[in-house]
Amino acid sequence: MQNRSIKFVIPLLATAVALVISALLIMTTGRDPLMIYQKMFSMTFGSDYGTGQIVFRTTSLILTGLAVAIPFKVKLLNIGGEGQVLAGAFTAAFVGIMLPPQTPPLIAISICSTSAMIAGSSIGLLAGWLKVRFGINEVISTIMLNFIVHAFVGYLLTWHLAVPSTVHTPEIIQSAQVPMFDSVIGIWRKSPANISTLFALTASLLSWIMIFKTTTGYEMRAVGLQPEAAGYAGISTNTHIMKAMAIGGAMAGLASTNLVLGYKHFYEAGLTSGIGFIGIAVALLALAHPLWLVASALLFGFLEYGGLTVNAYVPKDIFMMVQAITILMILVLTKTLR
Repeated sequence: MQNRSIKFVIPLLATAVALVISALLIMTTGRDPLMIYQKMFSMTFGSDYGTGQIVFRTTSLILTGLAVAIPFKVKLLNIGGEGQVLAGAFTAAFVGIMLPPQTPPLIAISICSTSAMIAGSSIGLLAGWLKVRFGINEVISTIMLNFIVHAFVGYLLTWHLAVPSTVHTPEIIQSAQVPMFDSVIGIWRKSPANISTLFALTASLLSWIMIFKTTTGYEMRAVGLQPEAAGYAGISTNTHIMKAMAIGGAMAGLASTNLVLGYKHFYEAGLTSGIGFIGIAVALLALAHPLWLVASALLFGFLEYGGLTVNAYVPKDIFMMVQAITILMILVLTKTLR
């Protein structure tokens, strides 16, 4: 019970310490921290548009956080979320362009989303296979795969799919576009928040069920805790390593539903904006728990967009520092309190 209490307190304490440090940094700019935080809240959660912007960012971060959290259950660190999102986003756009215009919306969205998940999963599975087959550390392989995917997608975009004089593909067919919340239920008007948020929340819930309520999840956790003991119990360590990396990659690929199908409706250079890497921080703050990830992603989404809203008063880089400080505090407190 004590360990569980400590696990719950660590993220809260780390966040509180990071916010105090950020207040000190804000004071060095000559601004009142309370005034800055008040403006952040009024321009984010205090407005329909601002809330929608946070929901949009949170959606992608839930999925890239899951891309890290699931492999973490077998003690793997998936640094390849960025490349997996890229692969998924480009694939979703390509499939969405190629589909016949008369394809029904449910089928079109399902095909594009599934294709994106397969693309992301393939990258994750490759990293898992390299570890199982050749013993290559997943941190190294996923970092290298990020570079490879980025270069390959850049080549395909520049030389084959980009609209002339632009850095983006043509638009996907209309039936493959995920509806905005604004058009469906009239909330978060003019913001990019879309129905993909429901996909992310569902993925978070299903991941929790898989990890904590199924035999597969039990075996994955056993492999993470004691791989040798799991092997003696007849659990295939290699199978679960590859499975965890593949599922993690699929979650990252699904983030493209929010970015491509729900927002831009095309793929463009720089679309991901580093969300694959921020997903690492999101997962660490949530201690790799699929449900806690939602709150963690919401915090990071708030800091990301909130920093932009007060950029005229203080540098938004301060709030990027808050994200990094939070994770450092997680690591320090975890080591200290245990």
